[in-house]
Amino acid sequence: QVQLVESGGGLVQPGGSLRLSCLASGIDFRFYTMGWYRQAPGKQRELVASISIGGRANYVESARGRFTISRDNAKSTVYLQMNDLSPEDTAVYYCNARNLAVGDKWGQGTLVTVSS
Repeated sequence: QVQLVESGGGLVQPGGSLRLSCLASGIDFRFYTMGWYRQAPGKQRELVASISIGGRANYVESARGRFTISRDNAKSTVYLQMNDLSPEDTAVYYCNARNLAVGDKWGQGTLVTVSS
C-alpha cells in the first residue's frame, strides 16, 4: 500500500520559515520524481517544486530563491525548506510521487498558514 505522509505544516509569521517533510512507503522511492504542490482556498492546485530521480530541482517562479526542495533516498523522504514566507504562501501543501509507469501518488496534505 502506497503512503505519502506529510508533516511540518503549521502557523508561522510573515518572514518566517518552515520545513515540510514527506515520508513515502510502499514505493521504490529512488525511481519517483517527487514534488510539492499547494492549493490555496478558492484556487487550483499548483506545483511549487519538484525534484527528479537524478536530483534536479525545479521551482515555480514565486518560490525560486525562497524554497528549497531536497530528497533523501535512504530515508524515502522529500523535504521542502520554505524561507521568507508570506501570506500568499498560505495553502494546503501536498506531496506528490510520480512515475511514468505507475502514475501519480498523493499525500493527504499539510496546512501552512502564514499570518501575523
